[in-house]
Amino acid sequence: MTSSPGTGQDPAAAARRTSQVLLGRVEEHLRSFLTAEHDTWATVDERAVVAVDALSDLVASGGKRIRPAFCVTGHLAAGGDPDDGAIVAAAAALEMLHVSALVHDDVFDASTRRRGEPTVHAHHSALHTANAWQGEARRFGESVAVLVGDLALVYSDQLMSSAPATVLEVWNTLRAELMIGQYMDIAAAAEFSVDPRLSRLVALVKSGHYTIHRPLAVGASVAGRPDLAPAFKEYGEAVGEAFQLRDDLLDAFGDAADTGKPAGLDFQQHKMTLLLGWAMQRDDRIRTLVTSGRHAPAEVRDRLLDTGVPADVEAHIADLVERGCKAIADAPIDTVWRDELTAMATKVAYRNA
Repeated sequence: MTSSPGTGQDPAAAARRTSQVLLGRVEEHLRSFLTAEHDTWATVDERAVVAVDALSDLVASGGKRIRPAFCVTGHLAAGGDPDDGAIVAAAAALEMLHVSALVHDDVFDASTRRRGEPTVHAHHSALHTANAWQGEARRFGESVAVLVGDLALVYSDQLMSSAPATVLEVWNTLRAELMIGQYMDIAAAAEFSVDPRLSRLVALVKSGHYTIHRPLAVGASVAGRPDLAPAFKEYGEAVGEAFQLRDDLLDAFGDAADTGKPAGLDFQQHKMTLLLGWAMQRDDRIRTLVTSGRHAPAEVRDRLLDTGVPADVEAHIADLVERGCKAIADAPIDTVWRDELTAMATKVAYRNA
Protein backbone atom coordinates (compact mmCIF):
# COMPACT_ATOMS: atom_id res chain seq x y z
CA MET A 1 0.00 0.00 0.00
CA THR A 2 1.38 3.40 -0.94
CA SER A 3 1.82 6.32 1.40
CA SER A 4 -0.35 9.42 1.28
CA PRO A 5 1.55 12.34 -0.27
CA GLY A 6 3.32 14.45 2.31
CA THR A 7 2.10 12.43 5.30
CA GLY A 8 4.42 9.42 5.48
CA GLN A 9 1.32 7.39 6.39
CA ASP A 10 -0.38 4.66 4.45
CA PRO A 11 -3.82 5.72 3.11
CA ALA A 12 -5.77 3.75 5.73
CA ALA A 13 -3.87 5.36 8.62
CA ALA A 14 -4.24 8.80 7.04
CA ALA A 15 -7.98 8.30 6.58
CA ARG A 16 -8.43 7.16 10.16
CA ARG A 17 -6.41 10.14 11.37
CA THR A 18 -8.62 12.52 9.38
CA SER A 19 -11.70 10.92 10.91
CA GLN A 20 -10.30 11.15 14.45
CA VAL A 21 -9.37 14.81 14.03
CA LEU A 22 -12.88 15.53 12.81
CA LEU A 23 -14.42 13.66 15.75
CA GLY A 24 -12.21 15.71 18.06
CA ARG A 25 -13.75 18.84 16.57
CA VAL A 26 -17.19 17.38 17.23
CA GLU A 27 -16.28 16.90 20.90
CA GLU A 28 -15.03 20.46 21.17
CA HIS A 29 -18.18 21.75 19.47
CA LEU A 30 -20.36 19.94 22.00
CA ARG A 31 -18.32 21.25 24.92
CA SER A 32 -18.27 24.84 23.70
CA PHE A 33 -21.99 24.77 22.92
CA LEU A 34 -22.91 23.51 26.39
CA THR A 35 -20.47 25.89 28.08
CA ALA A 36 -22.09 28.83 26.29
CA GLU A 37 -25.53 27.61 27.37
CA HIS A 38 -24.35 27.29 30.97
CA ASP A 39 -22.95 30.81 30.94
CA THR A 40 -26.17 32.19 29.47
CA TRP A 41 -28.47 30.55 32.01
CA ALA A 42 -26.18 31.09 35.01
CA THR A 43 -27.09 34.77 34.87
CA VAL A 44 -30.77 33.91 35.36
CA ASP A 45 -30.79 31.68 38.44
CA GLU A 46 -28.75 28.84 39.93
CA ARG A 47 -31.61 26.45 39.16
CA ALA A 48 -31.58 27.44 35.49
CA VAL A 49 -28.27 25.69 34.85
CA VAL A 50 -29.16 22.36 36.46
CA ALA A 51 -30.52 20.76 33.29
CA VAL A 52 -27.67 22.14 31.17
CA ASP A 53 -25.09 20.84 33.62
CA ALA A 54 -26.76 17.42 33.68
CA LEU A 55 -26.28 17.25 29.91
CA SER A 56 -22.69 18.46 30.17
CA ASP A 57 -21.92 15.77 32.74
CA LEU A 58 -23.43 13.05 30.57
CA VAL A 59 -21.57 14.20 27.45
CA ALA A 60 -18.32 14.42 29.42
CA SER A 61 -18.80 10.94 30.91
CA GLY A 62 -17.77 9.33 27.65
CA GLY A 63 -19.73 7.00 25.44
CA LYS A 64 -18.87 5.29 22.20
CA ARG A 65 -19.84 8.19 19.89
CA ILE A 66 -21.01 5.64 17.32
CA ARG A 67 -23.46 7.95 15.56
CA PRO A 68 -20.99 10.83 15.08
CA ALA A 69 -18.39 8.32 13.90
CA PHE A 70 -20.65 6.90 11.19
CA CYS A 71 -21.78 10.40 10.22
CA VAL A 72 -18.20 11.60 9.82
CA THR A 73 -17.17 8.43 7.98
CA GLY A 74 -20.15 8.69 5.64
CA HIS A 75 -19.14 12.26 4.86
CA LEU A 76 -15.50 11.45 4.21
CA ALA A 77 -16.33 8.31 2.22
CA ALA A 78 -18.57 10.48 0.05
CA GLY A 79 -15.63 12.78 -0.68
CA GLY A 80 -16.80 15.49 1.69
CA ASP A 81 -14.56 18.31 2.86
CA PRO A 82 -13.13 17.52 6.33
CA ASP A 83 -12.96 21.26 7.01
CA ASP A 84 -16.69 21.75 6.40
CA GLY A 85 -18.21 23.07 9.63
CA ALA A 86 -21.58 21.64 8.64
CA ILE A 87 -20.42 18.07 9.22
CA VAL A 88 -19.14 18.96 12.69
CA ALA A 89 -22.49 20.50 13.62
CA ALA A 90 -24.43 17.56 12.16
CA ALA A 91 -22.37 14.96 14.02
CA ALA A 92 -22.73 16.95 17.25
CA ALA A 93 -26.50 17.09 16.72
CA LEU A 94 -26.62 13.30 16.35
CA GLU A 95 -24.78 12.83 19.64
CA MET A 96 -27.06 15.32 21.41
CA LEU A 97 -30.10 13.47 20.09
CA HIS A 98 -28.60 10.25 21.43
CA VAL A 99 -28.12 11.85 24.85
CA SER A 100 -31.80 12.79 24.82
CA ALA A 101 -32.75 9.19 24.06
CA LEU A 102 -30.45 7.84 26.79
CA VAL A 103 -31.93 10.06 29.50
CA HIS A 104 -35.47 9.09 28.53
CA ASP A 105 -34.52 5.42 28.09
CA ASP A 106 -33.24 5.28 31.65
CA VAL A 107 -36.62 6.48 32.91
CA PHE A 108 -38.48 3.96 30.74
CA ASP A 109 -36.24 1.14 31.99
CA ALA A 110 -36.03 2.32 35.62
CA SER A 111 -32.25 2.05 35.23
CA THR A 112 -30.17 3.52 38.04
CA ARG A 113 -26.72 3.45 36.37
CA ARG A 114 -25.42 4.87 33.11
CA ARG A 115 -21.73 4.80 32.17
CA GLY A 116 -20.94 3.76 35.72
CA GLU A 117 -22.68 6.80 37.26
CA PRO A 118 -26.19 7.40 38.64
CA THR A 119 -28.72 8.12 35.92
CA VAL A 120 -30.28 11.58 35.77
CA HIS A 121 -33.55 10.51 37.34
CA ALA A 122 -31.81 8.44 40.06
CA HIS A 123 -29.45 11.31 40.93
CA HIS A 124 -32.23 13.87 41.27
CA SER A 125 -34.47 11.48 43.17
CA ALA A 126 -31.65 11.00 45.69
CA LEU A 127 -31.10 14.78 45.81
CA HIS A 128 -34.78 15.28 46.59
CA THR A 129 -34.60 12.76 49.42
CA ALA A 130 -31.36 14.19 50.84
CA ASN A 131 -32.88 17.68 51.01
CA ALA A 132 -36.23 16.48 52.37
CA TRP A 133 -38.07 18.43 49.69
CA GLN A 134 -41.81 18.33 49.24
CA GLY A 135 -43.53 15.76 47.05
CA GLU A 136 -42.46 12.33 45.88
CA ALA A 137 -38.75 11.85 45.25
CA ARG A 138 -39.25 9.35 42.43
CA ARG A 139 -41.65 11.62 40.55
CA PHE A 140 -39.28 14.55 40.99
CA GLY A 141 -36.33 12.62 39.62
CA GLU A 142 -38.29 11.34 36.63
CA SER A 143 -39.70 14.81 35.92
CA VAL A 144 -36.21 16.31 35.91
CA ALA A 145 -35.01 13.55 33.56
CA VAL A 146 -37.88 14.15 31.14
CA LEU A 147 -37.00 17.84 31.00
CA VAL A 148 -33.26 17.20 30.66
CA GLY A 149 -33.95 14.80 27.80
CA ASP A 150 -36.27 17.31 26.18
CA LEU A 151 -33.62 20.01 26.48
CA ALA A 152 -31.14 17.74 24.71
CA LEU A 153 -33.70 17.27 21.95
CA VAL A 154 -34.06 21.06 21.62
CA TYR A 155 -30.29 21.46 21.52
CA SER A 156 -29.93 18.77 18.86
CA ASP A 157 -32.27 20.75 16.62
CA GLN A 158 -30.32 23.94 17.30
CA LEU A 159 -27.09 22.23 16.32
CA MET A 160 -28.66 20.98 13.08
CA SER A 161 -30.55 24.19 12.28
CA SER A 162 -28.13 25.51 9.63
CA ALA A 163 -28.02 22.29 7.62
CA PRO A 164 -29.24 22.28 3.99
CA ALA A 165 -32.77 21.12 3.23
CA THR A 166 -31.55 17.75 1.92
CA VAL A 167 -29.85 17.04 5.25
CA LEU A 168 -32.84 18.23 7.28
CA GLU A 169 -35.05 15.81 5.36
CA VAL A 170 -32.92 12.90 6.57
CA TRP A 171 -32.74 14.41 10.07
CA ASN A 172 -36.50 14.75 10.39
CA THR A 173 -37.03 11.16 9.28
CA LEU A 174 -34.40 9.96 11.75
CA ARG A 175 -36.05 11.73 14.69
CA ALA A 176 -39.50 10.38 13.85
CA GLU A 177 -38.13 6.85 13.48
CA LEU A 178 -36.44 7.08 16.86
CA MET A 179 -39.59 8.16 18.70
CA ILE A 180 -41.83 5.65 16.92
CA GLY A 181 -39.26 2.92 17.50
CA GLN A 182 -39.18 3.77 21.20
CA TYR A 183 -42.95 3.40 21.39
CA MET A 184 -42.86 0.10 19.50
CA ASP A 185 -40.23 -1.13 21.96
CA ILE A 186 -42.22 -0.36 25.11
CA ALA A 187 -45.48 -1.57 23.54
CA ALA A 188 -43.91 -4.89 22.55
CA ALA A 189 -42.57 -5.25 26.10
CA ALA A 190 -46.04 -4.63 27.56
CA GLU A 191 -47.69 -7.11 25.19
CA PHE A 192 -44.85 -9.61 25.72
CA SER A 193 -45.91 -11.71 22.75
CA VAL A 194 -43.44 -14.03 21.06
CA ASP A 195 -43.02 -12.46 17.65
CA PRO A 196 -39.49 -12.62 16.18
CA ARG A 197 -40.68 -10.61 13.18
CA LEU A 198 -41.72 -7.75 15.47
CA SER A 199 -38.50 -8.07 17.48
CA ARG A 200 -36.45 -7.61 14.31
CA LEU A 201 -38.64 -4.72 13.17
CA VAL A 202 -38.20 -2.91 16.50
CA ALA A 203 -34.44 -3.46 16.30
CA LEU A 204 -34.42 -2.00 12.79
CA VAL A 205 -36.61 1.04 13.46
CA LYS A 206 -35.26 1.88 16.91
CA SER A 207 -31.61 1.07 16.35
CA GLY A 208 -30.69 0.05 12.80
CA HIS A 209 -31.81 3.26 11.16
CA TYR A 210 -30.98 5.64 14.00
CA THR A 211 -27.57 4.26 14.89
CA ILE A 212 -25.92 3.61 11.55
CA HIS A 213 -28.06 4.02 8.43
CA ARG A 214 -29.29 7.59 9.00
CA PRO A 215 -26.00 8.95 10.41
CA LEU A 216 -24.27 7.66 7.27
CA ALA A 217 -27.00 9.27 5.16
CA VAL A 218 -26.61 12.58 7.01
CA GLY A 219 -22.87 12.56 6.37
CA ALA A 220 -23.29 11.74 2.69
CA SER A 221 -26.00 14.41 2.33
CA VAL A 222 -23.72 17.07 3.80
CA ALA A 223 -21.18 16.01 1.16
CA GLY A 224 -23.82 16.27 -1.57
CA ARG A 225 -23.80 12.56 -2.45
CA PRO A 226 -27.42 11.29 -2.41
CA ASP A 227 -26.35 8.57 -4.87
CA LEU A 228 -24.82 6.67 -1.95
CA ALA A 229 -28.18 6.37 -0.18
CA PRO A 230 -29.08 2.83 -1.41
CA ALA A 231 -25.73 1.27 -0.49
CA PHE A 232 -25.58 3.06 2.86
CA LYS A 233 -29.16 2.01 3.61
CA GLU A 234 -28.49 -1.68 3.00
CA TYR A 235 -25.21 -1.54 4.93
CA GLY A 236 -26.70 0.50 7.77
CA GLU A 237 -29.77 -1.65 8.27
CA ALA A 238 -27.78 -4.89 8.38
CA VAL A 239 -24.99 -3.59 10.62
CA GLY A 240 -27.51 -1.67 12.73
CA GLU A 241 -29.44 -4.86 13.46
CA ALA A 242 -26.17 -6.60 14.33
CA PHE A 243 -25.39 -3.71 16.70
CA GLN A 244 -28.75 -4.14 18.44
CA LEU A 245 -28.40 -7.92 18.71
CA ARG A 246 -24.99 -7.44 20.33
CA ASP A 247 -26.65 -5.02 22.73
CA ASP A 248 -29.20 -7.71 23.61
CA LEU A 249 -26.46 -10.27 24.24
CA LEU A 250 -24.50 -7.80 26.37
CA ASP A 251 -27.59 -7.08 28.44
CA ALA A 252 -28.04 -10.79 29.08
CA PHE A 253 -24.45 -11.94 29.42
CA GLY A 254 -22.25 -8.84 29.62
CA ASP A 255 -20.20 -7.62 32.55
CA ALA A 256 -21.65 -4.53 34.24
CA ALA A 257 -18.09 -3.33 34.83
CA ASP A 258 -17.66 -3.13 31.05
CA THR A 259 -21.13 -1.95 30.03
CA GLY A 260 -21.54 0.63 32.81
CA LYS A 261 -25.11 -0.49 33.54
CA PRO A 262 -26.73 -3.39 35.40
CA ALA A 263 -27.10 -6.71 33.60
CA GLY A 264 -30.49 -8.26 32.92
CA LEU A 265 -32.45 -5.03 32.41
CA ASP A 266 -34.18 -6.47 29.34
CA PHE A 267 -35.47 -9.34 31.47
CA GLN A 268 -36.75 -6.98 34.15
CA GLN A 269 -38.48 -4.77 31.58
CA HIS A 270 -39.88 -7.75 29.62
CA LYS A 271 -38.18 -6.55 26.44
CA MET A 272 -39.14 -8.95 23.65
CA THR A 273 -35.72 -9.06 22.03
CA LEU A 274 -34.97 -11.51 19.25
CA LEU A 275 -32.77 -13.39 21.73
CA LEU A 276 -35.64 -13.82 24.18
CA GLY A 277 -38.24 -14.47 21.49
CA TRP A 278 -36.26 -17.27 19.89
CA ALA A 279 -35.51 -18.78 23.31
CA MET A 280 -39.16 -18.74 24.38
CA GLN A 281 -40.12 -20.56 21.19
CA ARG A 282 -37.87 -23.40 22.34
CA ASP A 283 -38.56 -23.32 26.08
CA ASP A 284 -41.82 -21.77 27.29
CA ARG A 285 -40.61 -21.98 30.90
CA ILE A 286 -38.46 -18.94 30.16
CA ARG A 287 -41.62 -16.83 29.97
CA THR A 288 -42.51 -17.86 33.52
CA LEU A 289 -39.00 -17.09 34.72
CA VAL A 290 -39.04 -13.61 33.20
CA THR A 291 -42.58 -12.61 34.16
CA SER A 292 -42.60 -14.00 37.70
CA GLY A 293 -40.02 -11.51 38.95
CA ARG A 294 -38.85 -14.06 41.51
CA HIS A 295 -35.85 -15.40 39.63
CA ALA A 296 -32.37 -13.95 39.40
CA PRO A 297 -31.04 -12.91 35.98
CA ALA A 298 -28.44 -15.67 36.28
CA GLU A 299 -31.19 -18.28 36.23
CA VAL A 300 -32.66 -16.80 33.06
CA ARG A 301 -29.19 -16.67 31.50
CA ASP A 302 -28.58 -20.35 32.26
CA ARG A 303 -31.89 -21.30 30.68
CA LEU A 304 -31.10 -19.21 27.61
CA LEU A 305 -27.78 -20.97 27.20
CA ASP A 306 -29.51 -24.34 27.45
CA THR A 307 -31.69 -23.46 24.44
CA GLY A 308 -28.67 -22.79 22.23
CA VAL A 309 -30.21 -19.50 21.09
CA PRO A 310 -27.24 -17.26 22.02
CA ALA A 311 -25.10 -19.20 19.54
CA ASP A 312 -27.79 -18.77 16.89
CA VAL A 313 -27.87 -15.03 17.54
CA GLU A 314 -24.09 -14.92 17.16
CA ALA A 315 -24.41 -16.68 13.81
CA HIS A 316 -27.10 -14.21 12.75
CA ILE A 317 -24.84 -11.30 13.71
CA ALA A 318 -22.08 -12.75 11.53
CA ASP A 319 -24.51 -13.05 8.60
CA LEU A 320 -25.66 -9.46 9.06
CA VAL A 321 -22.11 -8.11 9.13
CA GLU A 322 -21.30 -10.03 5.96
CA ARG A 323 -24.47 -8.73 4.30
CA GLY A 324 -23.67 -5.16 5.28
CA CYS A 325 -20.12 -5.34 3.96
CA LYS A 326 -21.31 -6.83 0.66
CA ALA A 327 -23.72 -3.89 0.30
CA ILE A 328 -20.83 -1.43 -0.03
CA ALA A 329 -18.55 -3.71 -2.07
CA ASP A 330 -19.44 -1.94 -5.31
CA ALA A 331 -20.41 1.45 -3.89
CA PRO A 332 -18.70 4.42 -5.61
CA ILE A 333 -16.38 5.22 -2.70
CA ASP A 334 -12.63 5.00 -2.25
CA THR A 335 -11.29 1.58 -1.23
CA VAL A 336 -9.81 3.11 1.91
CA TRP A 337 -13.25 4.14 3.17
CA ARG A 338 -14.82 0.85 2.10
CA ASP A 339 -12.25 -0.91 4.26
CA GLU A 340 -12.89 1.52 7.11
CA LEU A 341 -16.63 0.87 7.00
CA THR A 342 -15.93 -2.87 6.99
CA ALA A 343 -13.75 -2.48 10.09
CA MET A 344 -16.40 -0.34 11.79
CA ALA A 345 -19.06 -2.97 11.11
CA THR A 346 -16.95 -5.59 12.86
CA LYS A 347 -16.16 -3.24 15.73
CA VAL A 348 -19.77 -2.37 16.59
CA ALA A 349 -21.04 -5.93 16.08
CA TYR A 350 -18.40 -7.52 18.31
CA ARG A 351 -17.93 -4.89 21.01
CA ASN A 352 -17.92 -5.82 24.72
CA ALA A 353 -19.64 -2.70 26.05
